[in-house]
Amino acid sequence: MSEIVVVFDFDKTIVDVDSDNWVIDELGFTDLFNQLLPTMPWNTLMDKMMMELHSQGKTIKDIEEVLHKIPLHPRVIPAVKAAHASGCDLRIVSDANLFFIESILKHLGIREYFSEINTNPGYVNEEGRLRILPCHDFNRSPHGCSLCPPNMCKGLVIKRMQDSISEEDKRLIYLGDGSGDYCPSLRLKEKDFMMPRKNFPVWALICRDPSAVKAEIHGWSDGEELEQVLVHLISKVSMEHNSPFISSDCKLQILSVSAHEAIPKALPVRP
Repeated sequence: MSEIVVVFDFDKTIVDVDSDNWVIDELGFTDLFNQLLPTMPWNTLMDKMMMELHSQGKTIKDIEEVLHKIPLHPRVIPAVKAAHASGCDLRIVSDANLFFIESILKHLGIREYFSEINTNPGYVNEEGRLRILPCHDFNRSPHGCSLCPPNMCKGLVIKRMQDSISEEDKRLIYLGDGSGDYCPSLRLKEKDFMMPRKNFPVWALICRDPSAVKAEIHGWSDGEELEQVLVHLISKVSMEHNSPFISSDCKLQILSVSAHEAIPKALPVRP
């Protein structure tokens, strides 16, 4: 099943909330964040907020403890494990930051399932303060995409992935929820699959003109439906490639008929 690359967004896809907001709210800095938000880009503001946390005595351990309590749907981890067990190449493309993502994934015991994490750099400096930097340096070399925030164009990340696997017969499955996931959805090819979260910004953008997305579109609403749809799509590709499943504990083998019937139909892309 290495012919499938599954690309996950992180916030509101793997975890059920925005990790930036979660940390700020849980540590009691929401008012300051909201006050400063109109004055600078989000990514720049998060770096500034980490400076504020540090100056007011909040430690890296405090941040990690909050991250370890972040809510997620109970079926997301089994979905990740099932996709990995099938041999899929799992990757993350997120506008969060590396420190938050890795802290959460390690705590959940699933960091090793992902071959690649594409996100904003986040690291602890020599003063013990968390620094958060932009994925793309928008001051020196802006990415030029009008659909994406200045610090990260996910479409460019997907293009790089596509270029790296261009000589191989691989198919992408992309899962996301936010407006930043719309640009990469436009990069997908007809053989790929787009899994937008229903009634979230990327779903609304796609529904305006589904024909703009070449990939087959399959929506999902929560972790349970994410698991059902993802497992179904991996199984579908596997059958097309005549690749038998090997892992005895992989949920792909035991997907019931009733579960198949529950899979949402692909969003029509043409009238």
